[in-house]
Amino acid sequence: MFHGTMTALVTPFLNGTIDEEAFRAHLERQIEAGVDGVVPAGTTGEAATLSFEEHKQVIGIAVDQVAGRVPVIAGTGSNNTAESIELTGAAKILGADAALLISPYYNKPTQEGVFQHYKAVADAVHLPQIVYNVPGRTNSNILPETVGRLSHVSNIIAIKDATADMEQLMHSLAACDGRMEFYSGDDATVMPFMALGGQGVISVVSNIAPKTMKSLTEAMRAGDWDAARRAQFAMRELNQMLFVEANPIPVKAACHLLGWCENELRLPLLPLGNHSLQELSRSMQRFGVESGAALDDLEITDH
Repeated sequence: MFHGTMTALVTPFLNGTIDEEAFRAHLERQIEAGVDGVVPAGTTGEAATLSFEEHKQVIGIAVDQVAGRVPVIAGTGSNNTAESIELTGAAKILGADAALLISPYYNKPTQEGVFQHYKAVADAVHLPQIVYNVPGRTNSNILPETVGRLSHVSNIIAIKDATADMEQLMHSLAACDGRMEFYSGDDATVMPFMALGGQGVISVVSNIAPKTMKSLTEAMRAGDWDAARRAQFAMRELNQMLFVEANPIPVKAACHLLGWCENELRLPLLPLGNHSLQELSRSMQRFGVESGAALDDLEITDH
């Protein structure tokens, strides 16, 4: 149902509240760059520190601003199954095209618990749903056998796989036998992921380099290996810098360097340290940031 470059959006804040103007501008910027979808209120959007009302607000703004031009895949994940059901139901009412869930973090469920979590949400809310496997954050791995079982649930249509484990990906693809789509959750390995059968990426780097990531996914879908390789290598250093600290700390700093939003996060996250901020700025300059912003004119201050 979905494919190509889908951006896991940052949530701009201003004095502790959602900066709606900056968020709408960021959405418009993404659409103008040609992305194939947007994902509000996910990990990159600091969903873990959004209140329920803020969560709905972010999704509602995205649906309104996008106005049907690209799919809106709403982040509705939680470590609480009942809360995930409530958020997913709210996303459906707000007009989202799909929901991106996450395996319950902190609770450390068994594989059966992971399966029952996703199935309960899918049974409760008739909306296309994407499961999200990111063991580094959840302390659990959705094993291929479990992915295969989930692929039989009619409205679970895809998985975002951030393991960067190509062997596991192959086993999961085989277990699904074409019943589920696969999206990369790791910007550094989009090309090999798609070469094995993935349909695209839910990307962090496309917040600031949407055209290059789009060129990569388009090239892979067209079978243009040389063009895809050039795009993947072009983003190599940028991908490293955007994960030098926990996402979304560096990408929020990058958006701030471009003048798009304040470098404001919510505790327990803190802004990127000055040394890393300078390295990030230099990396963006070497990449040739797609907006053409004059990073040399932007002031970098200590935190």
